[in-house]
Amino acid sequence: MFMKFKSNEERRAYGGSDFIEIQYCTLPNGTLDKEIVDAVHNWDLSSLFIFGDDFQRFYNEYKEIIGNGLYSNLHEGSIDYCGINYYSREKTIKIIERLKERKPEEFEILLDWLLSDLKYNGFYILGV
Repeated sequence: MFMKFKSNEERRAYGGSDFIEIQYCTLPNGTLDKEIVDAVHNWDLSSLFIFGDDFQRFYNEYKEIIGNGLYSNLHEGSIDYCGINYYSREKTIKIIERLKERKPEEFEILLDWLLSDLKYNGFYILGV
């Protein structure tokens, strides 16, 4: 379900742009929320990707574990596949705890990626 690519050409050859992207937020701690949700850039090669065929499976298995993110309108809600979802470092730590407890399918991949995230200012889930 979780994929990494060595190049954007490899990603395009696999499935074009039909992906959800889970991306590190590299902005410094203390950055205003509005700046955080406005600073997104797609197709980062350090990201994890979820192909369109797996969207529903990801949502079913991870929605409760991931919880609510911050949208670009600065309101919070569950995963929005058509927009920006930001999860702070504090939320990332709670997500890691829930992953270790519930252990959904392929959780180790996301867990390892999130553990690397702890040096960043959270992460994004970017919709298609």
